[in-house]
Amino acid sequence: MSISVCIATYRRPQRLARLLDDLVAQHRLPDEVVVVDNDAAASARAVVELRRERGAPFPIHYGVQPQKNISLTRNHTVALAGGDWLAFIDDDERAPPAWLGELAQAAQRYRADGVLGPVEPVVPPAAAAWIQRGRFYDWARMPTGTVVPAHKLRFGNVLLCGAMLRRTPAPFDPDYGLTGGEDGDLLTRMKQQGACLVWCDEAVVQEPVEAARLSLRWLLLRAMRGGQDYARHRLAGRYGALPAAGRSRLFVRALLQAGLAGTLALLVWPGGRHRAVHWLLKAAANLGKLSIFVGWHYREYGPVRA
Repeated sequence: MSISVCIATYRRPQRLARLLDDLVAQHRLPDEVVVVDNDAAASARAVVELRRERGAPFPIHYGVQPQKNISLTRNHTVALAGGDWLAFIDDDERAPPAWLGELAQAAQRYRADGVLGPVEPVVPPAAAAWIQRGRFYDWARMPTGTVVPAHKLRFGNVLLCGAMLRRTPAPFDPDYGLTGGEDGDLLTRMKQQGACLVWCDEAVVQEPVEAARLSLRWLLLRAMRGGQDYARHRLAGRYGALPAAGRSRLFVRALLQAGLAGTLALLVWPGGRHRAVHWLLKAAANLGKLSIFVGWHYREYGPVRA
């Protein structure tokens, strides 16, 4: 199997450089690496050229997607990739030497159309105690070979069959390009089309948590966006058909859960800020679901304000 590693990047030159170093050190080397820069100024070009000058045991293709849109950027990586399989990894992650080989072996062992692996957050020691205790950045994990449920499908560390991705010219929906959620939309559509998507718990990557994400504001916004993603996918039928009564139940349930979670946050606050924040994030996620009904979307990947 030939594997293209696909990286969408935006203004993270140092982290991208470290990731490229990791890929050079893989036990199972990629057949090629594709980097698509979502910065119109092409700020990642120098990083790619330096890696080429230092030498790499595989070709590195570089492209620029000038319009700010994560879906268009990921689609550009797919268009440039020539592998039978495409591995996607975020530009702020680190890949241990066994990473790609574990994904490839799992795809063959389980005859899967896609393999997802864990992303382990690395919280800096200087982070506040409530953040350290809360484990707010952790992903759910499961035994290797488990078929991943639709509501737990995520990107950041995934190997997908190229033939399935190339069935349409734009596998990632541009409507999600500024909000995020394009990854879950793609994976749930693949699952509806009969794709077998399994978990490989050995194919670990690490994600150092940036200082800008060590705040209650960032956590609340991310939780709200997660709720919006869920509601958008649910209303689009990604988790199964949703009748009109189901839409009403989704709204009412989210309203009740938001109120309950907010109340619990107040009640448990004396027992520790991390416990209160846990429930505040539940409340934010349900408020995110409600916001979809009024047509508001949090644009996490929107233009950066000067």
